[in-house]
Amino acid sequence: MNEKDKLFLCNRAWASEKLGQDPEYFSDLAKDQSPAYLWIGCSDSRVPANEIIGAQPGELFVHRNIANLVVHTDLNLLSVLEYAVTHLKVKHIILCGHTGCGGVKAAMTHSNFDLLNKWLRNLKDVYYHHQHEVNAIEDETEKVNKMVEINVIEQVNNLIKTSVVQRAWQNRQYPIIHGWVYEMETGLLKSVVEKDHTSEIEDIYRFTDL
Repeated sequence: MNEKDKLFLCNRAWASEKLGQDPEYFSDLAKDQSPAYLWIGCSDSRVPANEIIGAQPGELFVHRNIANLVVHTDLNLLSVLEYAVTHLKVKHIILCGHTGCGGVKAAMTHSNFDLLNKWLRNLKDVYYHHQHEVNAIEDETEKVNKMVEINVIEQVNNLIKTSVVQRAWQNRQYPIIHGWVYEMETGLLKSVVEKDHTSEIEDIYRFTDL
């Protein structure tokens, strides 16, 4: 049996199990979606968004990229954000990094990653602005994990600089934005930062004509 056939076999087993629990499971799920959460996480295969918070299909709208970045020229991320916040009206955005992030590690080196250099440049900028704090840590693992936390904070700040979030805050006082770190070694989540409609936004990033 080849790898593709194994995946289809697992899919059939999963679908059969769900139907055994609830014959209307898929027909109900197909009708619509109204998730309460938007998850912006890392693409790392070891961080399955639904599983680590026990969410069921339909409960979590998901966007993932290398090192969970919020880049203001990334139309993919911005389209997901716009759809989730404006149309699905999610009440929470979870921006989740994870310990030992390979993207963060790579950005802290001088190695050339060709096309990836353009993406990692966003992380290098974060490192540049916080290098004294990060480099004060001697242990390499702790240094990377400190950068992971700082990066989560910076990406949450990038979210609140968007007109999408600011408009939603003005109109309905949601979403609440949660910055978390998933600890690979324990499987547990750690809260790093939280922002809501009462949070301060630096004046130059504030939109007034929403």
